[in-house]
Amino acid sequence: MEKNIVNLDSIDAYNKLYGLTTLHPLVTVIDLKEAKQVVNNIRIKYGVYALFLKNGVECSLRYGRKHYDYQEGTVVSFSPGQVIDVEMKREVLAPDVVGLMFHPDLIYGTPLGDKIGEFGFFDYSQMEALHLSQDERNIFLDCLDKIRKELEHPVDHHSAALLSANIQLLLEYLHRFYDRRHKVNSDIVKRFERELKAYFESEERRDAVPSVAYFADLVSLTPGYFGDLVKKETGNTAQEMISRHIVAVAKQRLAASAEDISVIAYDLGFQYPQHFTRLFKRLTGESPRQYREHLSLN
Repeated sequence: MEKNIVNLDSIDAYNKLYGLTTLHPLVTVIDLKEAKQVVNNIRIKYGVYALFLKNGVECSLRYGRKHYDYQEGTVVSFSPGQVIDVEMKREVLAPDVVGLMFHPDLIYGTPLGDKIGEFGFFDYSQMEALHLSQDERNIFLDCLDKIRKELEHPVDHHSAALLSANIQLLLEYLHRFYDRRHKVNSDIVKRFERELKAYFESEERRDAVPSVAYFADLVSLTPGYFGDLVKKETGNTAQEMISRHIVAVAKQRLAASAEDISVIAYDLGFQYPQHFTRLFKRLTGESPRQYREHLSLN
């Protein structure tokens, strides 16, 4: 069945989709139990930020070719520019889903506007739904309630600042909830290090230098989420770790053999030896040839 395409570039566009009331043109607290229209089998092009907490409804969300891990008690987040497919196994008039949606215009010129880029979970996709404990769910709902009460208050010169501050409070909590995955994250980084080492210990011919996406796929994460995780755990980007390991392997080969540098480059997965030389020099300050010559003088 062909999907209806919805350009979600305003709060009112979303509320009209479900038959909900718009209290503020730039922000809304969502409770789909109040929906008056069934929405299913649609493709949404987001022009706003959105967070949804699912409670029991059988709903599938798809980003590209893969599905979100959207189980009961999980939060998913979307940002402007993302395209999401919504597919329910059975049509429900008032699904048990709550959430928050706000337009980028709301936060321009605010502290949240300066910090929004730090909330990396808005850029995660299919497998990065956040599973909440009951206590975390209560905090999420309490934050939504604060925002809802502010929306019901008559607009005054404090309104924009208070809405932005309360939204930031919710996002800070979500940031904390993602951080509680530290133990899981640590295990993932350890596996990354093992897989990186194993990749270059293999006797098989390497057709390419491994990418961040290659290792992210091994641990069933998206490159964006995997990259954030590695950076947070190690202080280095995943690409930096790959590059440094390549140079360490290359140094061993340069020191232990008289192999031609181009042969070493090809064996490490480089299509062009000059790309290997450029990487080596960037990280060591000297070319592979200079490194080998210095070793022979010692």
